[in-house]
Amino acid sequence: MPHLTSTEIAGRIADLYGSPLDDLAAHAQDQPPGMLSALLGMHDGLALAERSIDFHRDRLAQLVHPERQIGRHEVSHLLDGTRRIAEAVAVRDIQAQSASAVLQSLARVTAPAPPPVPAPAVPAPPAPAVSTARSR
Repeated sequence: MPHLTSTEIAGRIADLYGSPLDDLAAHAQDQPPGMLSALLGMHDGLALAERSIDFHRDRLAQLVHPERQIGRHEVSHLLDGTRRIAEAVAVRDIQAQSASAVLQSLARVTAPAPPPVPAPAVPAPPAPAVSTARSR
């Protein structure tokens, strides 16, 4: 199963809650911790891991540029960069998998329909009047 990106996770969170992610983040700050804040935290962790992967990939590309010589000093930077990419990929994969599993278990709940308005009660037919007069 391919992992979802932070953009896809953000879209699924927005679809689930019916609001843009920025509005949801502002709303979550005023609320006690709950599912929304947990999902937003997973999304933030995923986005951070993706940015870290991009940064370290670009740094490694600079270090191994064809016009650049790789000496002892650069080797330690290469090893450190590859280690950091591996860590960021592991974090990204776990965050994406966790967020996807949680989102898959949730569904948007529609507002419950108002209870049907009971039909007005039909008044009972009037009881025959009881006469106190003596009949013949």
